[in-house]
Amino acid sequence: MADDAAFADFYRGAYPGLVAELYAYTGSLAEAQEVAQEAFTRAWSRWGRLRSYDQPRAWVARVGYRLAVSRWRRARRSLTVLRGQGPPPDVPPPSEASVALVAALSRIPEPQRRALVLHHMGGYLVAEIAAMEDVAEGTVKARLSRGRRRLAVLLDDGEPDRGPREDREGTRHA
Repeated sequence: MADDAAFADFYRGAYPGLVAELYAYTGSLAEAQEVAQEAFTRAWSRWGRLRSYDQPRAWVARVGYRLAVSRWRRARRSLTVLRGQGPPPDVPPPSEASVALVAALSRIPEPQRRALVLHHMGGYLVAEIAAMEDVAEGTVKARLSRGRRRLAVLLDDGEPDRGPREDREGTRHA
């Protein structure tokens, strides 16, 4: 328990300064925070020995700097490999139909949209979607049916009919 409290005090006192140093060193606050966290994780696993050092913070800082350098080396190696592969292939822009479909999907209730995307694009079965969504299979079937009807209307003329009002689940109300 005393070790836990001592490490917590050490961490609270040393973390902000180490992040500031690593930020200046790496140029990325997110990377500095990740590296500092990893360095402190390693310090925690060695805290029994490390707490007796004259300057345990220096050990953590050295580990942090080494981790940052190691990340740079891995990134440089990866970049070298990628450059050896040549330029990435050209990816054609989405078709008008794809753009229209995405726009129409954004206009239907989210539960219907999720069901449609999971089923028709993700290839999931109704039973699998029901398990993921924690709903009955009949609910998924209803969402699919209502979603398809709404998509058909939206893709046909761009506007849904203004009949009975539908709530977020697509349930009609008079």
